[in-house]
Amino acid sequence: MSSTAIISLVFLIIGLLFNLFGCIGLIRLPDVYNRLQSATKCVTLGTCSILLSLIFYFGFNDTGVKALIAIPLLFFSATVAAHALVRGSYFFGIKMGEGSVKDDYKEQADIEEQKQQDHEVS
Repeated sequence: MSSTAIISLVFLIIGLLFNLFGCIGLIRLPDVYNRLQSATKCVTLGTCSILLSLIFYFGFNDTGVKALIAIPLLFFSATVAAHALVRGSYFFGIKMGEGSVKDDYKEQADIEEQKQQDHEVS
């Protein structure tokens, strides 16, 4: 077995494990925010690792170049889409799970509300 085939197999196994753990996270995690984080990890780390294994296995022919183009597209579109879904879910009123520790959107909304009140006073 050649060294590129071994590297390809390692990236393939890493990608499959990330996809497996991400799917388990979709089932086990308590709220939409945690589930979206798990799903985004599936795409960004799992699928991109599988595509990277294709680059090592096939080289820079048609398949490898397509995989190379797909990696940044998947990486950026998945993270932006997850952020948009989380933001929309939050402002639509979907509550966070009971075990959630930090609410960044609430902190930002409180800061903006304070700025608005300060502006109205002056």
